[in-house]
Amino acid sequence: MPRLSPAPGVLPPPAVAALHSALAGGPVPTALRLLPAGRFAASDGRAEGPWELTDDDGHRLVADMAARQSARYIDYEHATLRAKETGQPAPAAGWFSALEWRAGDGLWAVGIEWTAAAAEHIQGREYRYISPLFSYDPTSGRVLQLLGASLTNDPGLDGLTDLAALAARSLMIPPTTEPRMPDTLKKILAALGLSETADEAAALAAVQALQTNVAALTARLDSPPDPARYVPIASLNAVQAEHAATRTRLAELSAQVRAAELEKVLEAGMAAGKLTPALLGWAREYGTQNLAGLSAYLKDATVVCPPGQTQTGGRSAAASTAAPTGESIAKAALAYQAEQAAAGRCLTTLQAVQHVTTTLSTGA
Repeated sequence: MPRLSPAPGVLPPPAVAALHSALAGGPVPTALRLLPAGRFAASDGRAEGPWELTDDDGHRLVADMAARQSARYIDYEHATLRAKETGQPAPAAGWFSALEWRAGDGLWAVGIEWTAAAAEHIQGREYRYISPLFSYDPTSGRVLQLLGASLTNDPGLDGLTDLAALAARSLMIPPTTEPRMPDTLKKILAALGLSETADEAAALAAVQALQTNVAALTARLDSPPDPARYVPIASLNAVQAEHAATRTRLAELSAQVRAAELEKVLEAGMAAGKLTPALLGWAREYGTQNLAGLSAYLKDATVVCPPGQTQTGGRSAAASTAAPTGESIAKAALAYQAEQAAAGRCLTTLQAVQHVTTTLSTGA
């Protein structure tokens, strides 16, 4: 029977298959090999298979059987599978509660307890074969679970595969191996920001959100921008250039205002006799950098030359030197101190007085 593809978004159920192996003659056996180790296929030409039973899966099946509280059945001609469909009884032929994994050989049912009728049928060779029923991964063929076994003489019965599929749907056996997800689906989930284990509701919500975003972007592309809401780039550039020119002109005007204010302060200092021509260069440079500082200095500075007078009082330098007074020495010292400060040299008042008196005494 060909394998049917599951509906999109639905994981395929585990498939079920039934095989057979011959029962040895003589005494009724209490141990039977149900499944061979490794890779195996049916001998009756069915489309199912091949299947595979690994060491890990064999040990897992043994552990699953040991964890069960009820025994597994052996019936006749897979009657248990057909019971729900036919309504006919499905008497057991035997029971087993333990499995044994024999490496390189296969999975064995051990400690089988046969009914009296089944033992008589086997001894009389009325039934010669055991047919295990198991579920498997339809993608990889790996055996998932042992469901039971049957005594049969024709394991290739027509409809056996259909009955096995019916059992898979009714038993709802969960797969014990992870189904392999197509790479394309993995990429779609990753693009949606979902993990491979995301449920259908989360995937649907992500797809709907993506559709909403696409619709919004499409609407924006289909609707041209409103010219009334946007400024042409040429107009924007013109406004920016005008702004830059205005800032430059403002800076120039500010510099001119500061220069005019400085000249007023210098003129006032000269008129008050607190600045001499020798100090004018220093005062202008200092005022350019700190007009408020220069104004404060001139406010508290001593008058070097009273308005309408000269530093020598209208006398010649020789006459002034010949008759120095304490006031004239002090004024000369302050003037010299200011002169040196303009030249970048800082002198104390005492040093300035010493210089003036030394100059007067030497006549230099």
